[in-house]
Amino acid sequence: MSTDTTLENIEQLPLHAFTEKAYLDYSMYVILDRALPHIGDGLKPVQRRIVYAMSELGLSARAKFKKSARTVGDVLGKFHPHGDSACYEAMVHMAQGFSFRYPLIDGQGNWGSPDDPKSFAAMRYTEARLAPFSEVLLAELGAGTVDWTANFDGTLKEPTLLPARLPAVLLNGATGIAVGMATDIPPHNLKEVSAAAVHLLENPKADVEALCEHIQGPDFPTGGEIITPRSDLLAAYRTGGGSVRIRARYEKENGDIIVTELPYQVSGNKVLEQIAGQMAAKKLPMVADLRDESDHENPTRLVIVPRSGRIDAEALMSHLFATTDLERSYRINMNMIGLDGRPAVKDLRSLLKEWLEFRIGTVTRRLQYRLDKVLERLHILDGLLIAYLNIDEVIAIIRREDEPKPVLMKRFKLSDRQADAILDLKLRHLARLEEMKIRGEQEDLSEERDALQKTLSSKQRLRTLVKQEIKTDTETYGDDRRSLLVEREAAQALDETALIPSEPVTIVLSEQGWVRAARGHDVDPASLSYKAGDGFHAAAFGRSNQQVVFLDSTGRAYTLSAHSLPSARGQGEPLTGRFNPPDGARFVGVMAGDPERLYLLASDAGYGFIARLGDMMARTRSGKSVLSLPKHAQVLPPAPVSDAQSDQVAAVNLQGQMLVIPAAEVPRLNRGKGIKIQNVSSKKLASREEYLVGIASVPAGGSLVIHAGKRHLTLKPSDLETYTGDRGRKGSKLPRGLQRVDRLSTE
Repeated sequence: MSTDTTLENIEQLPLHAFTEKAYLDYSMYVILDRALPHIGDGLKPVQRRIVYAMSELGLSARAKFKKSARTVGDVLGKFHPHGDSACYEAMVHMAQGFSFRYPLIDGQGNWGSPDDPKSFAAMRYTEARLAPFSEVLLAELGAGTVDWTANFDGTLKEPTLLPARLPAVLLNGATGIAVGMATDIPPHNLKEVSAAAVHLLENPKADVEALCEHIQGPDFPTGGEIITPRSDLLAAYRTGGGSVRIRARYEKENGDIIVTELPYQVSGNKVLEQIAGQMAAKKLPMVADLRDESDHENPTRLVIVPRSGRIDAEALMSHLFATTDLERSYRINMNMIGLDGRPAVKDLRSLLKEWLEFRIGTVTRRLQYRLDKVLERLHILDGLLIAYLNIDEVIAIIRREDEPKPVLMKRFKLSDRQADAILDLKLRHLARLEEMKIRGEQEDLSEERDALQKTLSSKQRLRTLVKQEIKTDTETYGDDRRSLLVEREAAQALDETALIPSEPVTIVLSEQGWVRAARGHDVDPASLSYKAGDGFHAAAFGRSNQQVVFLDSTGRAYTLSAHSLPSARGQGEPLTGRFNPPDGARFVGVMAGDPERLYLLASDAGYGFIARLGDMMARTRSGKSVLSLPKHAQVLPPAPVSDAQSDQVAAVNLQGQMLVIPAAEVPRLNRGKGIKIQNVSSKKLASREEYLVGIASVPAGGSLVIHAGKRHLTLKPSDLETYTGDRGRKGSKLPRGLQRVDRLSTE
């Protein structure tokens, strides 16, 4: 045996040509034979084969249930040589009432749940039969309505399509991912789709807007509320693409919120986990408890218990709609295989028009098939009648001739089929009554023939017949809409501060930049324990749902939420772990309160301005530059301002000179250096011989306390007049013994 090693008998192709062809072949296979539904019956090949195989097994809606494994075995062995798990999953999907709007399979056993659609039992445990709705797809299968093709091994025939009497591609929708394309067709209500199809039959020029008077929008099997504006739905039906937004339905019961319907393909357990996660993170203080009370009578019953009767249920649900799967958006992409065998995205009018073309063609084939049968039977009856009228001669020929068939054909001018029918007659059919039966059957069939021919010859009669059949099926299988159409405003998540309980807190900053928060405003920060070598530096009073601003020695401000700060039961944590300050920077002050609260920011060079707390809040770890420092200057701790018009600003320098000016003279800025409040020599500032040691804003009627070592002096409003002067001056000397000022405070 010799081996031919030459390349003469080997086909050679460039690699790019081979790979391109292989990929395109695979792509077309996935698109046409796996992922996309056909406009005719709305099914993918595996679904079509499952339904057909079940009908061949005699598993009608009135039959006994049969093991699912039997069905899957028939499908795989006869029509669909693929994996059994994928085939069974497709079968389960068609049986799930929460997946298919109009299920095609009636299942017995565990077929999954809305919480976990893939929790169905193995196919050896479940049983199934066809659902009543499957008759819409199968009733006309044996009436010459569809083309048949060989199965994968050529031993059997299978239908290329099922003769659907209703537009199932819209009723149950479809999802699928092919190569380079996908499909997302939402389910719809049978009554609405039928009404639109009938309207298009009666008004062939009707546009999408007219059809949408009947089809209000998708209709999902699990209900819910469709909140997409009508204009957006119209645009989606006009183009074949868009999105639809659906949210859960709820009701109030004894102060509790009861979720009764969930969006399509949303798990109640997952929703509860999402809400519980927010509660655990202390981001949902208005919810006290969650319960799942779902059962057979109430498939969806999620109970949300508000913390008190004062909670705004609408605001709470709006937040949950925005932050959980209680509201979801679904894509609309009406991509399907058309009658031309090509995939395309179709608008609503094109889709219904093409399906009606398919339906009219199917009805025409059914009527023509029946007409052919009627004509054939009439032809045979004509031959039988001749035989009965000449029964003696026919019998004589049969008894006398070895080959009676050609003799009969010649003698009575019969066709081959008529002669066969006469020869197939049984003796019991030779009675006198049989002639009357033949004539009666001829009359009935003649009437049917005339009616069929009349219908087939008239397009209007055909359309009327299709319309009547659609209405009949709608009366049989139609039901009310489940997904309500309600235009609502988009859900808004509550601001983080609104989700946090408002409790008084004291924010404590240590000398080394460690921070913590203590509950209440009656805390003595200096009495708290500090790390060795550390001590109290500054404190601010705020609330747990407010923001805290820290100021560093370079004039940059940083922001944290008060509720995120560590408890004062410990020693806190360093701010450098939360922020990214410049190298060598240290934190010199802390501010908290309402964003409208005012603070006096100043440098020891004598410059300063009044800033709003909200303007100092930063969003990044690097903070934001707020106070610009002159050369050699340092940042002073910020001082709260009660009223920018009536307060007085007191500034004290290293030499014990104090100047008091009206706060109204200090400008309001977002950032900058500010104005010169007290005169400080730049030369002496460079050598640190002169600088501001403290600054404070004294409320109208309030007192200023000067701390100098262990001594302190309280200056009442009348005492402050002594130190009042023009802005930018040095001011007056404090009393002897109080000129080495450590800090200023107000009472």
